[in-house]
Amino acid sequence: MCDEAKRDPAERLRQMTARLKERGHRLTPQRLAILRILAESRGHPSVEDIHKALLKDFPTTSLATVYKTITRLKDENEVLELEFSDLANRYDGNTPTPHPHAICTRCGAICDPDTPPLEELAKLVADRTGFRITSHRLDFYGLCPKCQEQDG
Repeated sequence: MCDEAKRDPAERLRQMTARLKERGHRLTPQRLAILRILAESRGHPSVEDIHKALLKDFPTTSLATVYKTITRLKDENEVLELEFSDLANRYDGNTPTPHPHAICTRCGAICDPDTPPLEELAKLVADRTGFRITSHRLDFYGLCPKCQEQDG
């Protein structure tokens, strides 16, 4: 089952805004709205998803504004980017540290399964390979419950 108990969105938004302010970045109303969308997201939105949600309150905001904000957040380690070759990249602003994902191969839904922390596995890999592990990514692929239900 996917973990729906993510960080408190209000606290996560406060953390992101504090980090950006601390680093001297401007917090425009559009940028704050992007941060809010990321902090409140229960899924892993693409830039296009974020842009679409942003247009409700800021109809003249460009897609480039979202990309620039995401890039800045990535540089500050405030968003986790999930890169895919066959899907649009997706972003996790609520839990921006490496963690496992379950990804539907049909509809592209992504959720965070409730799993034990991966730090022990990363340490084991480092010990056995001699690598200094700086990041990791663990994805599980299959059909989500909704797509399974459609199959009958």
